[in-house]
Amino acid sequence: MTRRVLLVVASLVAIGCAGQMRSGSGFNRSRDAAAIQAIFDTTAEGWNRGELPVYLSAYVDSATAMGSTGLVRGVNGIEGQMRAGFWRTGRPLQQLSFDHLEIRPIGPDQAIATGQFILTGGGRPVRTGWFTTIWVRTPRGWRMVHDHSS
Repeated sequence: MTRRVLLVVASLVAIGCAGQMRSGSGFNRSRDAAAIQAIFDTTAEGWNRGELPVYLSAYVDSATAMGSTGLVRGVNGIEGQMRAGFWRTGRPLQQLSFDHLEIRPIGPDQAIATGQFILTGGGRPVRTGWFTTIWVRTPRGWRMVHDHSS
């Protein structure tokens, strides 16, 4: 019986170590999560300066976004959605920030980020919502392939 228990424990340790080795070979939690966090920071700063192209630079060209009007395809579609809503005056109606950001790997070159967006100022009520974004590692660094915000 003791031999069986030792065999089971040894097997579980081996499986756990193998899983750690696999996750460590692609996504580096500290480096890659920090890189994605930096992109969130850059997009909010660009948004708040009125530079929509900086905000949109986080997306791959073929990105999709799901919002209150449904699915939008491509960066041009996402830009159109922004200009019809949050940017209808040619500048952002409110200042953007992010909170409760959590970034975790879903593959060696893919990550999921969840959090809360917060829009303030502009003489308007504070607006908040939750988002889930899917990220991929590209030659240009980490970029969003899908954004679901509500």
